[in-house]
Amino acid sequence: MSSSRQTQGETTMRLGGANLDQLAPGIRRPAYDRSRVTPGIVHLGLGAFHRAHQAVVIDDCLATGANAWGIVGASLRSPETRDALAPQDHLYTVAVRAAEGTTHRVIGALLDSVVAREKPAALVDRMADPAIRIVSLTVTEKGYCHTPQTGDLDERHPDVVHDLNNFDAPRSAPGFIVAALARRRAQGLSPFTVLCCDNLAANGHTVQRIVTQFAALRSKDLGKWIADNVAFPCTMVDRIVPETTDADRDAAAAALGMRDAWPVMTEPFMQWVVEDRFAAGRPDLASAGVELVADVKPFELMKLRLLNASHSALAYLGYLAAYETIADTMQDPHFARLAAQVMEEAAVTLTMPAGTDLAAYRASLLKRFANPALHHRTWQIAMDGSQKLPQRLLGAMQDRLAKNLPIATHALAVAGWMRYVTARDEQGRAIDVRDPLAAEFAGLAREAGPVAERLAPALLGVTQVFGPLGAEPRLREAVTAALGRLYKEGARRAVETLVSA
Repeated sequence: MSSSRQTQGETTMRLGGANLDQLAPGIRRPAYDRSRVTPGIVHLGLGAFHRAHQAVVIDDCLATGANAWGIVGASLRSPETRDALAPQDHLYTVAVRAAEGTTHRVIGALLDSVVAREKPAALVDRMADPAIRIVSLTVTEKGYCHTPQTGDLDERHPDVVHDLNNFDAPRSAPGFIVAALARRRAQGLSPFTVLCCDNLAANGHTVQRIVTQFAALRSKDLGKWIADNVAFPCTMVDRIVPETTDADRDAAAAALGMRDAWPVMTEPFMQWVVEDRFAAGRPDLASAGVELVADVKPFELMKLRLLNASHSALAYLGYLAAYETIADTMQDPHFARLAAQVMEEAAVTLTMPAGTDLAAYRASLLKRFANPALHHRTWQIAMDGSQKLPQRLLGAMQDRLAKNLPIATHALAVAGWMRYVTARDEQGRAIDVRDPLAAEFAGLAREAGPVAERLAPALLGVTQVFGPLGAEPRLREAVTAALGRLYKEGARRAVETLVSA
């Protein structure tokens, strides 16, 4: 039995396989014998979202006797998650928070973890093992080393350059996938399925293009073999998962009666829509509530343009208005109306299957955002905006412009992002901008100064984000005007003016 750090009032017991029977009453635990489970999935990007979403589904599948589908998790860079979970046999807690209270569940689907940067060859070995039939990913948009506007591999990305010169010791997700598939091909083994669970437009098709482009730079034959033989199903994933705080760890310990170094916090809602196209089999995902469909695209656009777009609008403008969390932001009725208007503007750009109730879906999103038990920080959602804007906001803006419809609400959200990436808030305090292009944005902001007529065109000219849409006169006019209002009135007043018009 291992122990964790001890402070006053804490238990010294650490969550682990040997003490599951000592969990507090009412805590749900794995409903299967973990000793009989073997790995069938390698997951790249062992973060909180995967552990609160896909791993929970696989945990449910394992409970039906599907023992060959355990997960080996891989952190591409940081050892933090491995270091937290390895001493507790990779068990961890999912705390589901709602206004009515919190429930806790211990997940056993994760069997092992590796840190790619420490031993890249070891991760390639695991992925090349014929027992592995799915490689899934949650590496965030920036982890694919691509250009979001085009969906193509960024051949100048430092990790891509490195991986092309160090084929057996990669750093990037595409590099690991191609290295493992190349080995399986050389050994006459069948390929695994590549299952993207990130918010990319047409994520399966996009990852297929990135991976095959990378492989073709090594060998045209390898690129063709991957294109012809590897399945890349499209998916849509949905669950809000805030970052875990020390207070969350303490709350989980009190509920469990023992310490968990890295529990995850989430909401009751969860959705996973998957294109039913797998190269080497899959667990019975439908038994765990997954929607298996022939075409994911309508659901993907629905989520990106309704949930993710309004989330980003609340994040940037809410942060500027000094709201710490999305729930705090939603307490302001003007910001709640802002989220609803983003969804209203985007809804007319969607074509959904018969029977889809978009009004009910939008209402459910507003309720989820307002969940007072879920402390999802605006700063966390604001990360990596350069990678997110094309899918979340710009696509809907382009479609509305094509229909000659106004884009004022989306324009204010984009202007909020522009104001945010200047790295100074409305009180002149520094903003910790986390984005691959943060340095470029900061340079453009310094040169333009706090003048909307200079800053908006400068940022709209960043083709990695806006592509040719940045030159569209109606978009430039709307975004520049919105940014001017933010500088003149501040975020709260600008949002109030917009939604009251």
